[in-house]
Amino acid sequence: MVFVRLASWCALLALFVGLKGTIVVSFDYCDALEKSLMFFEAQRSGRLPADQRVKWRGDSGLRDGYLQGVDLVGGYYDAGDHVKFGLPMAFSVTMLSWGAIEFRKEIVGLNQMGHTLAAIKWGTDYFIKAHTQPNVLWGQVGDGESDHYCWERAEDMTTSRTAYKLDSNNPGSDLAGETAAAMAAASISFRPFNSSYSNLLLLHAKQVNIFIAHKATKISYD
Repeated sequence: MVFVRLASWCALLALFVGLKGTIVVSFDYCDALEKSLMFFEAQRSGRLPADQRVKWRGDSGLRDGYLQGVDLVGGYYDAGDHVKFGLPMAFSVTMLSWGAIEFRKEIVGLNQMGHTLAAIKWGTDYFIKAHTQPNVLWGQVGDGESDHYCWERAEDMTTSRTAYKLDSNNPGSDLAGETAAAMAAASISFRPFNSSYSNLLLLHAKQVNIFIAHKATKISYD
């Protein structure tokens, strides 16, 4: 979600201009940043925390991964759909993380760092679950075709929750690479606030990267 970075930058610009007193700022960029982060809360899948601010969203997708024997509860839904696509989810977490890295001082000053890290962690907690083995990464939950034909609340889903994975027989370097990038960037963003979680994310990022390299080598020699 590039808007998060844009809003953070605009907030910095607004503060700078306000301090200089040369331009009257009529738009509340802090409010825009806060609302952009609340958008992520509205897209949450799984069992929601007590501090959930978007009250109309309830628990959903609580059996994701059950049929495959893995726990894939959590993560984010894609746009207004109920499919959990790994690639756009990982890209969004990467952008959120780099926003937190590059504009840490400004986001802290706006009292939004807690919400920013919570938005990142909701995604990375799911990626950790989805990385069930060093060479296995679950990349999708749900079926896009049936989901797009059905308008219903996530809390009342009746569509397929089929899950798809990447492994040695099912490659997907683009999805795996972006997931590794998301966890690596998130590791940097969490470093000043939670070093143990930062280290865990870095470990998973390295394992996914090794998996990608191994698969690429195998393909080149087969």
